[in-house]
Parts: sequence; structure tokens; C-alpha cells
Amino acid sequence: MVSASDVDRLFLQAVFSRGLLSTTLAQTLWEKSVNAVKATDTTLNIPHSKSKEAWHEYVAKINRSLDKLEFEFRPLHDETSGREMYALVNRKGDEIAQMATEYTPAEITFFKAIVEQIMLAPREAFSVSSLAALRELNAAKLSMTKSQAEVVLASFVSKGWLMKSKRGRYSLSTRSLLELLPYLKSTFPDEIIECTICMEIMTRGIACYTPNCETRMHNHCFTTYRRRNTSCPSCDKEWPAEAKAKPLIPVGEDAAQEGGEGRRQTRFKSVDSSDDEEEFQEEDQEPTPVTAPKKESRRGSQNKAPSENSMEVDDTGDVPTSQSQGTQRTTRRSTRR
Repeated sequence: MVSASDVDRLFLQAVFSRGLLSTTLAQTLWEKSVNAVKATDTTLNIPHSKSKEAWHEYVAKINRSLDKLEFEFRPLHDETSGREMYALVNRKGDEIAQMATEYTPAEITFFKAIVEQIMLAPREAFSVSSLAALRELNAAKLSMTKSQAEVVLASFVSKGWLMKSKRGRYSLSTRSLLELLPYLKSTFPDEIIECTICMEIMTRGIACYTPNCETRMHNHCFTTYRRRNTSCPSCDKEWPAEAKAKPLIPVGEDAAQEGGEGRRQTRFKSVDSSDDEEEFQEEDQEPTPVTAPKKESRRGSQNKAPSENSMEVDDTGDVPTSQSQGTQRTTRRSTRR
């Protein structure tokens, strides 16, 4: 027998089948779920409104039903476009459980190794080159050929786990930042940086040029902020009108230096620290073919027209898915000096 609770079931099924979706699409799916249930039983009185308040109340209701499953229907702004996106997130941060049904253990290990290099990238570049990504096969001791790894990398991109730029650099996608946020926060607490304006995780944007100033902003947050302000909110230094203008410092791929990834980032436990402080080490390594690299250490890289009650909805425009020698060590900081 059809009931009002079937709206939630239909909505969640639609969300599960799509993964990452925009707020507009999510609200459309909610409306279509309501209409589908009403079409089955016209006597049902199911409240629905297009107001923001009604949408937030519905999201809260969905999250209450997901709470015991350790899931959450969570929003995050796309770092490039600034659009609000939603995804179902596993709140447990101990493993990348979201990928378990899509990839083999070896492929997940490969992905985690790439994520580590992205999060440990120097100069807050939060990206790695194709060569550096393939190099992780050897670092993780995976029995995977270069050709196989390239296919897996392409799969990570096509399924929305990674983004690949025109320069051939890999970075975390909006899907990864949303679905893997608990994992990222628990594994890389010192590398996570947040936007000063929206307070969301940030891997692309700008940083204030003043030494020791910790202000970081997404480009879209900077644009909004700069319309009414001319200086840094923290140190009050004058800022240019454009996010990409100097002396502002880029965060993300634009901060990566060409040819600057001959070494990989690794973390290790300090043997001479009383509190077992985790530090970073750089290992010398010349860029070599993936089949035989030298070991290294480095510190800090056909659309269908939908019927009225159909759950098929187009979402056009959605996001697709210091060197060390001997015993010298340096501790990574998330702020720029």
C-alpha cells in the first residue's frame, strides 16, 4: 500500500543512482517523487514547497532517517563553479568504503596512494602529475602494469573520483571532497585547509600574500567578497580586484611548478621525538619509467524526455561527475610563509 513515506524511498533511490547532483536536480527529484506517489493515491496529502526553508526541512528529515546507517545527505559548493552540490556521504572515516563496490583492493590502494600525494603536494598545489600518479605503483608495491594503471586512472576520472586538467594533473573532485571528507579529515588533519569565507574544505583558490597570514578563499568566494571589500579580512593588506592577479598566491594546480615532482612526499614517525610527532621526508628520485623507478623520499603532490512522473531528469551543466639529507627533517604546515 502506498504511503507518504514512499516519497523518501523514491527520492533516496534516485539519489543513490546518481551519486553527485546539484541542488536544483535534488529538488527536482524530490518534487517528482511527491508527484509519483500522489499519482498512485490521490487521497494522500503530501506537503511540498519550492521554498528554501521547505527544502532544508526535507533534507533534515532525510538525514534523520539515514542517521542510524551512518550516512548523511550533505551539501558542498563546487570549487570551480561555486554551485551547491549534494551527495550521500558515509560518515565513517576509517576506510574509503564508498569505493569498495566499484574497485578491487589493489585499485583502492592505488587510489589512496594518489590521494596522499595530492594532499601532501608542496606549496598547497593539491595535485599531482600523471608521472607522479603512476609512480605510486612502485611506492605501494602493486602488481599492476603501467597500461593497467592508466586505465584505472581514466576510470577514477570518468566516475568522478578525480579530476584531470589540461596540463595532465590529477586533483580531487567535488565527489571525493564530499564523500571522502571524513577520511580526508582523519588522515590528513594538518593538510586540510578551509576557505575563510564559506569554511568548507578548499583545494583550489587563492591565499593572501602576507607572510604568516592564514587567509584562504575559493575563487568564487573571493569574487563575492571583493565586491564589497578591498583588503584581506585577516591582515588588512590591500588586494587586487582579480583572484588570479599578483601578488595573491594561487592554491591548487596553479601553485604547482613544472618539473618539480622528481621526488614524492612520504610521512613517517619521528624516532627521536618524545611525542611521536608525524613528520615528512623527501627521498631523492629521478623521474624514471614506472616499471623500474628509484626509491625516493620527499616532503611536500542520449537524453530521454522525461514524463511528468518519471524520475529521469537531465542535469545539464552538472559537474561530471625542502630537501632532506641525513637526519634533517621538516614538518609540513598547512599555511604559507
